[in-house]
Amino acid sequence: MAHVSDLPCDGDGICMVCQGKPSPDETLTCRTCATPWHVACLSAAPPTMADAVQWECPDCSLLLVAAGAPEPPKAAIAAAGAGAPGDLLAAIRAIETDDSLSELEKAKRRQELLSGGARAPEGEDRREKGNGVLDILDGSLNCSFCMQLPERPVTTPCGHNFCLKCFQKWVGQGKRTCANCRHEIPAKMASQPRINSALVIAIRMAKMSKSNSENAQAKVYHFIHNQNRPDKAFTTERAKRAGKANACSGKIFVTVPPDHFGPILADNDPERNQGVLVGETWEDRMECRQWGVHLPHVAGIAGQSSHGAQSVALSGGYQDDEDHGEWFLYTGSGGRDLTGNRRTNKEQCKDQHFEKSNEALRVSCKKGHPVRVVRSHKEKRSAYAPEMGVRYDGIYRVEKCWRKVGIQGRVVCRYLFVRCDNDPAPWTSDEHGDRPRPLPIVKELKGAKDLTERKDPPSWDYDAEKGCWMWKKPPPKSRKRYWGMEDGKGMRRSRKHMSVREKLLKEFSCQICRNVMNLPLTTPCAHNFCKACLEGAFAGQSFMRQRTCEGRRTLRAQKNIMKCPSCSIDISDFLQNPQVNRELMGVIESLQSQALEEEEEEEEEEEEEEDENSESSEEADGAQNNLENDAEDRENDAEDIENDDAEGEISEETKLLPKPEAETEKQEACKQKAENPGNCISDRVRSDTADAELLVDLNNQEDAEDEEANMALPESNARQLRKRKNCNDVVSPVKLDAGVATKSKRVKMAAAI
Repeated sequence: MAHVSDLPCDGDGICMVCQGKPSPDETLTCRTCATPWHVACLSAAPPTMADAVQWECPDCSLLLVAAGAPEPPKAAIAAAGAGAPGDLLAAIRAIETDDSLSELEKAKRRQELLSGGARAPEGEDRREKGNGVLDILDGSLNCSFCMQLPERPVTTPCGHNFCLKCFQKWVGQGKRTCANCRHEIPAKMASQPRINSALVIAIRMAKMSKSNSENAQAKVYHFIHNQNRPDKAFTTERAKRAGKANACSGKIFVTVPPDHFGPILADNDPERNQGVLVGETWEDRMECRQWGVHLPHVAGIAGQSSHGAQSVALSGGYQDDEDHGEWFLYTGSGGRDLTGNRRTNKEQCKDQHFEKSNEALRVSCKKGHPVRVVRSHKEKRSAYAPEMGVRYDGIYRVEKCWRKVGIQGRVVCRYLFVRCDNDPAPWTSDEHGDRPRPLPIVKELKGAKDLTERKDPPSWDYDAEKGCWMWKKPPPKSRKRYWGMEDGKGMRRSRKHMSVREKLLKEFSCQICRNVMNLPLTTPCAHNFCKACLEGAFAGQSFMRQRTCEGRRTLRAQKNIMKCPSCSIDISDFLQNPQVNRELMGVIESLQSQALEEEEEEEEEEEEEEDENSESSEEADGAQNNLENDAEDRENDAEDIENDDAEGEISEETKLLPKPEAETEKQEACKQKAENPGNCISDRVRSDTADAELLVDLNNQEDAEDEEANMALPESNARQLRKRKNCNDVVSPVKLDAGVATKSKRVKMAAAI
């Protein structure tokens, strides 16, 4: 090791021994490591100028000392290609003079040479494989001081990330510039740095994904099948005292999905085979849920904002509700403070909007979907509410919806419901259900806003021919599986879990457009926005405001206050020259590229599965077709045998037929000619000509009859005909189907000849 007094100069050129900054003439540079040394502080300075040119520092010269110094590793000497320590230095100089290598490659070569040529095993890295998300963050968001993932990260306006403690230590030294780019740090941020919460969540999620992948233990989910649940909801002594507020749901008796529209029919009631009838009452909302009429325990609206609403409950929750039996005015949900442990709060603290369940009712209004309505005994102001429990009152339809200022001074969503059920209401003595009726006059529509009315024909409407309410359009398809699964695989459809990359991209979303950030900006208050969104939020505003005193004289210009969209901190100085957070942008681009690659791989796998399924289905279809063809061939062979037998019987019958009269007359004429041989030659010529003409006529007649028979035959006989034409020893079925007449004509012709 070098003498204790032999120390080089630091990065600023200050000698580490005398703490002075030597001049260039007093500085000596090592030819091997290029480190500057103070000549006056060296224990053994080079005696001549020639020695100074080839001088090596005490650290490098130790390798050349033969006595009293440890030898370098043998592996390093072997890697250098020689057995002497000087060869190691020669190998290092060869690496330094190699212009084809970059600085990073040179450093790796030197490290491998000095470490004995040991390399990391193939496939291993400083970071574990299979944890790509953490690798991306670890490579892009490292703190420039500790070179680790930032702990309580702080982001400067220039877009660089540091640990909170490292940043405070840097600022505590009196430095007000960024350690990476020397950009000025605002005084307020230096005194009160803000932690970037988005980066905190992202780093935490990446570390949790790493720990989960290392443990590789699946979570245990306790699940009870619907058929194993009791007929009544689970209750404990505490739940009974609290009124079943903490109870668990019991068995679902109907086989309808949770998003089922319209009435529940007998087909969906395996227990009673009657469905849910109008006027049925239950003890409470828990029991009403078991029959699928209204699923939520507490909420008054059951529905989805993109699908529609299936049911509502009238329980007196809002003062603006008006119940008139066949029609009522319903108030939407929301606008109340339920923070902390508050379960109910009847004071309206903010306005309602068409979102979530309120939007679901508006979708049902636009499309004309049927909505099930239940009334609770808690509605004390209505004459149509039941005395006890919860009652099903049939199907209603939302005709209009709007927003207005309610009784408590806040804007609420309002809905006009009109009854349209085939069964009479529980409070009437009518024998038939509802009929189309004109809409009632609602006075509050005069001051309403955001009025929505249905323009297209409703999905659930009255059919005058059948005299009932029915679906005029196909009902919406269910997006969930029904509760009573027969295969026992569970009630709910398995949800697709978001991957870690998708969750991280969701965290890296702009707080204005709510999409993944494009050209992200991090404000001094540690909020992240897209560059276009943030600049667009302050478009048209100037940084300085000109003032005048009643138009007579000009006053000093005043700075415009531009508050952050997410807090009240002024960011006008930052907006004058906003810097994109390049580190965060690199992380987002890497996550998006990896997510795109995963999607492409999944698509390729799906295509391969589809190809395999199609090939297997084609093979199955081909096998089925072969079986069908074999069966048809066997049937055709049996028919051929039957036809051959029939042909044999016909030929035997023709042998026994009596000779026709024309044949006997010809025989008598031949006897007469034999008695008179003089006229025999001329008569024979005339008879041959007549026989030839008769043969032509018979052939033409047979061809015409065959064509008529072919036209009358079914496809099965035509197929048999095509098959038998290839066989020379089988008689055509066309001639058999044409009858015995054609065969008899041939017999006559043969006998005549």
